[in-house]
Amino acid sequence: MDLVKAAAEVREHAWAPYSRFKVGAAIRAASGTVYLGCNVENVAYPEGTCAEAGAIAAMVAGGDTVIEEIAVIADSPEPVPCCGGCRQKIAEFADGDVKVTLATTEGKTRTLTVAELLPGVFSAAHMDRA
Repeated sequence: MDLVKAAAEVREHAWAPYSRFKVGAAIRAASGTVYLGCNVENVAYPEGTCAEAGAIAAMVAGGDTVIEEIAVIADSPEPVPCCGGCRQKIAEFADGDVKVTLATTEGKTRTLTVAELLPGVFSAAHMDRA
């Protein structure tokens, strides 16, 4: 399954009546299952959820915990990077070499690794107290 296409399709379901900035995300888990998410805004900012967070929640609810690949799409002049919170969420479930494709609805793409998206990631290793 083409992740950018899947993200574009789910983007149409985004609830973005305030910003009108719809975002879609598609994750391929290590099992091969594809999980989708779209942003869901709330009039009480910042209580909404990002597309990436929604896709991660769907993945975990589906019983998977390892991201193998992710795509995010928005209607923007340039590929939109994930917010800081979503970068950290992605890093929780993906190795540094996992590909993250950022796309626009006009066909522009930019592919990075998780390590490039979030250099200096905070990880569970930082909490070890040996």
